[in-house]
Amino acid sequence: MPMSDYMRSLRECVGSRLLQIPSVTVLTFDAEERVVMVRHADAEAWTTPGGAIEPQERPADAAIREMWEETGLRVELTRVIGVYGGPEFTTSYRNGDRVSFTMIVFEARTIGGTLRPDGDETLDVRWVAADELSELHLQPWAPQVLHNAWAGRDSARFDPPLERLPDD
Repeated sequence: MPMSDYMRSLRECVGSRLLQIPSVTVLTFDAEERVVMVRHADAEAWTTPGGAIEPQERPADAAIREMWEETGLRVELTRVIGVYGGPEFTTSYRNGDRVSFTMIVFEARTIGGTLRPDGDETLDVRWVAADELSELHLQPWAPQVLHNAWAGRDSARFDPPLERLPDD
């Protein structure tokens, strides 16, 4: 989907300056442990389906919506894989807009639909095995999130804090 009306209104106020954006990403695995990946039109890099959470939208609803919009798949969310953010989750778009994502990563299972790119935001979509990741031009954050998802399917993941509070 093109830029939402909400994001467009923010950009009118702040221009292309860095915005902190709450977002979702959905990892949908098949029986062979492959994950659905999309090639985004803007960066032409492979990534996992997902995007911004709209104002007053529940993260779970955003995850299901983004998955449907970008891949044509209907999914059921099964768990939270982790919560991510930081410098490696910052992206610059072709038009100069900069965003830093705080990302809630969900795992899901397919319950319907037909795998297809939307032709607007996503140019290609496919199932990818862990050993195929090195062949793809990925968003900088994607290897970390995917590695954690394949390695720790039984617990949620988050990066430990880097900063310490001052002593009393």
